[in-house]
Amino acid sequence: MMTKKSNELFQRAQKILPGGVNSPVRAFKSVGRDPLFIQRANGSKMWDVDGNMFIDYIGSWGPMLLGHAHPDVIESVKQAAEGGLSFGAPAEAEVLIGELICDMVQSIDVVRMVNSGTEATMSAIRLARAFTKRDKIIKFEGCYHGHGDSFLIKAGSGALTLGTPDSPGVTKGTAQDTLIAQFNRIDSVRTLFDNNKESVAAVIIEPVAGNMGCVPPSETFLRDVRELCTEYNALLIFDEVMTGFRLARGGAQELYGVTPDLTALGKIIGGGMPVGAYGGKGEIMEMISPSGPVYQAGTLSGNPIAMASGYAMLTYINGHTDVYDKLEKKGAAIEDGIRSIISKHSYPVSVNRAGSMFTLFFTGKSVTDFATASSSDKEKFAEYYGSMLEQGIYMPPSQFEAAFISTAHTDDDIEKTVSAVEVALGKVFG
Repeated sequence: MMTKKSNELFQRAQKILPGGVNSPVRAFKSVGRDPLFIQRANGSKMWDVDGNMFIDYIGSWGPMLLGHAHPDVIESVKQAAEGGLSFGAPAEAEVLIGELICDMVQSIDVVRMVNSGTEATMSAIRLARAFTKRDKIIKFEGCYHGHGDSFLIKAGSGALTLGTPDSPGVTKGTAQDTLIAQFNRIDSVRTLFDNNKESVAAVIIEPVAGNMGCVPPSETFLRDVRELCTEYNALLIFDEVMTGFRLARGGAQELYGVTPDLTALGKIIGGGMPVGAYGGKGEIMEMISPSGPVYQAGTLSGNPIAMASGYAMLTYINGHTDVYDKLEKKGAAIEDGIRSIISKHSYPVSVNRAGSMFTLFFTGKSVTDFATASSSDKEKFAEYYGSMLEQGIYMPPSQFEAAFISTAHTDDDIEKTVSAVEVALGKVFG
């Protein structure tokens, strides 16, 4: 695989961008390689600047549910762009997509458009604190909710104590208001509630964790978290930036039958454009300015290009009831293929999947939380990753990220991917 042009671009980028990238995981540091610079993408494929083609399982980290450059989305963006890129004033597209989101996600009565998933989760936390008149939040180790200060708290220790800053620049005061629980361990959540009575404003959780790799909830976990929030008069916030509209028409909350008070959205509602949103019950959302005193604003919030792109994406999903059946079949085919390889060779790896999200973990343990995910052999993963890339399969360059399947992935793509996994694992463990 030739990488001359990518290497040259990376050398130039390192002189002007921190680490040569604009988001850390793109640097490929955890897999011991230099990043590839992508030139174009279509359907399930991407091409880098050196002309290498890859079957893509990142999908811009989730939003490309229908594959890259879907014609409906591209046409909507073209039409919107001809009318202007940004107004800084209300436009019909904001109303159209807002109505669609409220119709599709049953827990959302009122929605506020923002510009990123991070902005959505930050705003939801501020709103929860204002509504409950409490300061503390509970988050889960291994769950990532963007780079807001409240979320950058050490989550790998496993201790059920007050968090400590995990990034320079996060104050101790902020850290003290963030409590860390263990995913899929309801006892850890109850302990925090018991030890912080009448001071927890909200629990924020990825209903399916995607940032320690794909880790689904146990059968009763989300329901039990919901019951604890109700018992202690705290709000439940679902971070569905990844799972929203990916796992079901109404998100993970529809799939698992659990209703949050607030929901953060992103990724798919922009169809590939920068966007986010948060919404929930009317009585809570009416506290957002200008209806209420909780201030949150954004010049580019609801910009016409992102709204057009997202509306086209959601309209397609809404009008094609077989989307999730197709994704489930594709996901099951990949999972079954990988499990067959693991069983045949007794490799010390495991695979997790939730719908069209999956992760191959380099540990023989069943991965149910951050501790078991962290038992993965990162060096072996890096070796595996390199082999997959050389075979033309573009996976997330981190052991602790989920891979994403689109409706554009063909049976041939999946067969090639499973075959590549067998070759790569053979190299790693051979």
